[in-house]
Amino acid sequence: MTSTASRSDTTVRTDQYPLRPISFGRPAVTVERRADGTIYLRPRTALGDYPQRLTDRLHHWAATAPDRVFMAERDAIGGWRKLTYAQLLSASRHIASALLSRGLSAERPLMILSGNSIDHALLAFGALYAGVPFCPVSPAYSLVSKDYGKLAFVIKLLTPGLVFADDATLFADALRANVPDDVEIAATRGSVPGRSVTPLADLLATPEHAQLDATHDAIGPDTIAKFLLTSGSTGNPKAVINTQRMICANQVMLRDTLAFLKDEPPVIVDWLPWNHTFGGNHNIGLTLFNGGSMYLDAGKPTPGGIEQTVRNLREISPTVYFNVPKGYESLLPYLRDDAALRQKFFGRLHAMFFSGAALSPYVWNSLDEIAVAVTGKRVPMLTGLGATETAPFFMSVTPETSRSGHVGLPVLGNDAKLVPNNGKIEVRAKGPNVTPGYWRQPELTAKAFDDEGFYIFGDAIKPADANNFDAGFDFDGRISEDFKLGSGTWVSVGPLRARFVAACAPLVRDVVIAGINRDELSALVMLDLDGCRVVNPALPPDDLAAAASDPKIRQAFAERLARFAAAATGSSNRITRAILIDTPLSIDRGEVTDKGSINQRAVLEHRADVIEGLYASPPAPQVISVS
Repeated sequence: MTSTASRSDTTVRTDQYPLRPISFGRPAVTVERRADGTIYLRPRTALGDYPQRLTDRLHHWAATAPDRVFMAERDAIGGWRKLTYAQLLSASRHIASALLSRGLSAERPLMILSGNSIDHALLAFGALYAGVPFCPVSPAYSLVSKDYGKLAFVIKLLTPGLVFADDATLFADALRANVPDDVEIAATRGSVPGRSVTPLADLLATPEHAQLDATHDAIGPDTIAKFLLTSGSTGNPKAVINTQRMICANQVMLRDTLAFLKDEPPVIVDWLPWNHTFGGNHNIGLTLFNGGSMYLDAGKPTPGGIEQTVRNLREISPTVYFNVPKGYESLLPYLRDDAALRQKFFGRLHAMFFSGAALSPYVWNSLDEIAVAVTGKRVPMLTGLGATETAPFFMSVTPETSRSGHVGLPVLGNDAKLVPNNGKIEVRAKGPNVTPGYWRQPELTAKAFDDEGFYIFGDAIKPADANNFDAGFDFDGRISEDFKLGSGTWVSVGPLRARFVAACAPLVRDVVIAGINRDELSALVMLDLDGCRVVNPALPPDDLAAAASDPKIRQAFAERLARFAAAATGSSNRITRAILIDTPLSIDRGEVTDKGSINQRAVLEHRADVIEGLYASPPAPQVISVS
């Protein structure tokens, strides 16, 4: 792996190479300023028509490209199990009939506990076809959680009429402990001791319901399509209502902005979980809406998981690729070492996307370097700003403006409201893709919208050019994460976190900033184990405690911390002490979500003893300090 300095040199060189030309919409906004400092941004072009229901697109592709692969997954012998558009339509109609015969509804929805799979997709599209809401629940609530607290909460909140797990045996303990006796359990395979389990094959064999077509035709823009779960600062899930209007309008926004989707059907190799909006709305919707093919990736950006991703990418050449920053970082060594993989990955790639966190400069620069070596051009790296509540597409960069921290402009159909807030600009959203609220949680719904009906993200943005808003906006952190030092100085946590992680690459995955009412800042550091093994290859692949106590890692981190502190401009961005966390963050305590997003407030609350050690005099032995 090359050094940071050499990467900087490479960046200068690769910036001289052109971006791969792709069809792309060009967001532009009108600006309205109010006397109180509020600013309204409205796209200059109106959003086009969108279908009443997502399954209208399924009908379209089943008629025009019936044999095209919609989805594929690895089978037991290592080949691909494939599902065509015609097969998906047929299966959806039979499963929809099964759900209708059971009287499922918004009051008794379908709940899916499993991860991404073809069978999961069949249940989801069956529910969509029947107009029955479904809720994909993170498998971690059943398989990682120690107390099933979140799963129990969700079941009580939603009162499902049917619960599906692809492997009932794997989920047996969670099902037996949490699913009421009068709620049906269905599964592809396996059993639950003491409970009957309906085989998926029985649902697929259900004769078409007499009212199926009439029911499907009655589905309209306000019909609830699904519930997506998101956690607030308390850690209790909220069930975000996703209507047909939200999903269908958002897909037209995507297609108008990512105009290259119209040039050829997308081919995607994807692992992003469907219980989150990016994987479950953005990527599945993008595939279906544009007649594409999704190859399910059972890999993850983890030691032992990335190899599965690499195997899939050696076989399938994507036209567009989505990942989190950690995923791209994990791919880099393989792309550098394997010429055939590089060619397969970049050969027909129109664009890459990232979400969930900032992409470090060294990862971005490295991808540019490899793309140029393969194609002679850089592949556009895209991102934006969105939320589960916006289905998720709200703001987008363009290929030319894309850079670390930039989130672009509101896309067609979305108005943005910019509100002054403690020296920052808070952004709010309104559009057909915005949720009507949280299911059975009216008090939370009321708090989520302002008096003009704009959804309150809780995020701050700042203009890239104060004199030209068409230049787009940069992310400026979460409003709720910011705090004051004892001196009264405000700390802007989001940008500080991003700079710290970039400065400590490749050792650090994320950081929690401490210092509320203190004289100086300190940090609770989550190490990146793959990155640590770059510094010390002798480290075991999955031993956090070993990495946190390793002398080479501590020395390498201390050097980076010292450089970061030396570059600080004041107490609001100077971190003087840090602890390398040696125990995993807890999903049960709300410290981390199943996708790895950290809840700063929960970590600070539950690790008060660690923070006291940071500020002790003298500091605790494990503290790394800057003099």
